[in-house]
Amino acid sequence: MIDRCPKCGLRFERIEGHWIGAVGMNTIFAFVVLFFGLATFFLITYPDIPMGSWIFVFAGAYGFVPLIFYPNSKTLWTAIDILMRPIVEEDFSDEVIPE
Repeated sequence: MIDRCPKCGLRFERIEGHWIGAVGMNTIFAFVVLFFGLATFFLITYPDIPMGSWIFVFAGAYGFVPLIFYPNSKTLWTAIDILMRPIVEEDFSDEVIPE
């Protein structure tokens, strides 16, 4: 991923450890997809719930969803971070200003 926005020059990683929030959002999203997928599967097949190979299908999907959603989680986390900590002039400069 590039360090800055090509149009405005905004640094995407505004503070050290910025992407930990994106990883957390990615994990939550993967759990939600897994939960609703399993719940739907169990409700559709209810009295005779087949196990066996379906466990591997859901486990594989659970491992695949975070890989697909990760770039989106970074973008979403950056937007949430901007809402929590509005952009200041230092976010556009090249020099790091210690707090």
